[in-house]
Amino acid sequence: MKHWRHWQHWGLRARLLLAFALVSVVTAAAVAGIGYGRARDAIVQRAQDNAAIEMTNQIRQLYPVPTDDAYEGRLATLVDKMNGRSNSARVYLGDRSAGNMPESAITPELRQKVASGRVAWQRVDLGGVTFLTLGSQVRITGGSDAESSSPSGIEVYELRDFSGEIETIDGLARDAWLIGGAALLLALLLAVLAARSVLRPVQELQRAAHRLGEGDLDTRLTVRGGDELAAVAGTFNSTAESLQQHVGELRRMEADARRFVADVSHELRTPLAAMTAVTDMLDAEAGRLPGVSGQAVRLVSRETHNLTRLVNDLIEVTRFDSGTASLALDDIDVAEAVRTTLRTRGFTNSVHAELPDGIRARVDPRRLDVIVANLAGNALRHGAEPVTVRLTGDPAGITIEVADSGPGLDEEVLPHVFDRFYKADTARSRSEGSGLGLAISWENTRLHGGRLTAANRSPAGAVFTVWLPRNPRNTEADQ
Repeated sequence: MKHWRHWQHWGLRARLLLAFALVSVVTAAAVAGIGYGRARDAIVQRAQDNAAIEMTNQIRQLYPVPTDDAYEGRLATLVDKMNGRSNSARVYLGDRSAGNMPESAITPELRQKVASGRVAWQRVDLGGVTFLTLGSQVRITGGSDAESSSPSGIEVYELRDFSGEIETIDGLARDAWLIGGAALLLALLLAVLAARSVLRPVQELQRAAHRLGEGDLDTRLTVRGGDELAAVAGTFNSTAESLQQHVGELRRMEADARRFVADVSHELRTPLAAMTAVTDMLDAEAGRLPGVSGQAVRLVSRETHNLTRLVNDLIEVTRFDSGTASLALDDIDVAEAVRTTLRTRGFTNSVHAELPDGIRARVDPRRLDVIVANLAGNALRHGAEPVTVRLTGDPAGITIEVADSGPGLDEEVLPHVFDRFYKADTARSRSEGSGLGLAISWENTRLHGGRLTAANRSPAGAVFTVWLPRNPRNTEADQ
């Protein structure tokens, strides 16, 4: 399994080349090996058979062999006759032998086979040269029946040079290796060509998929031929076209929705301004009205202010979405700006502030006010007192921490806490806000080139951390 995983990490080109190489090596080795083995066996067998036939014919030239004991004295004569037809020979009669053939070339196993009456042979190595040792028993004839014969006890051996056949076999081996190497080179060449023809469409598909993933919905592939890769390219083009249509439709619907929200929000501002003015007047007189009427007036006034805040938040969000939101930077005392925000919102008595003087930064004062007000208001509404606002600074930027002492945020809530209209009802008490405050704070922080994060602190409570650079770029929001 480990080797298989390592193999999967290889590139497709390397795997194709290796596969072709393995197939070619196995095929060439099998073909060359089988051919070499059969040719070698045929050469050796033919050489041995021819040598055995020749030796048998040579021994027949010694016939007839007399049966009397006087033959033992003619052992040297038989050797001379064999040497006349062979380079090296040896004749055995019992324990006696004669001849110029080395006795080391005759093994006990060979003599045992010859003693059984067979013509036998064996390859031996003498001084680095391969020889073929052949042996046969001489049978004698006697009496009036010339066809009958019996063992004479004489064994004749001769030594033949087998190096010619060995050289031929070695030549076959070299040819087999050469054929295998040539087959390997040819297979590698074919593998390179096949890899190019296969991988080029795959690489084009990879690049096209990457461009499509980056948002270039006009990406298309050129369909070549009618094979499986061409079918894949056609499927990719169909998928990209369908995706482009769906994304275009979604973008159109999203643009329509944003335009509708922006138009409705702007249209509501004028009547809401009039309603707010009236409800403020009624709210001032609510104390003089009877109980139920006074409660109704205060309820209408509160909900009118909530609706006004929602409309203002929606207008702010549409600016971020349309890319028209920009920074109006000013070099300010951050501590004084945060104190002003807390004082204006009426948070001074509810929030413990740790704001050292002398920390200055180039920020948009209005957007910093929105960030701090939303975070502090969120901590007071959804967390628990005491709420702390802490300011620190370093050469790179400033950090504002807003912490509460409430139950904190569930782990499932943390990834979505800055989503629009998201309310963590399961983690905190019921929200009275629009669900846009934290999202707007995040957008304003991003507009400065900063970061806004949320986390839980020990032993309890949530903490929101804002980091803003001391000198942000005065550009429009990157959409």
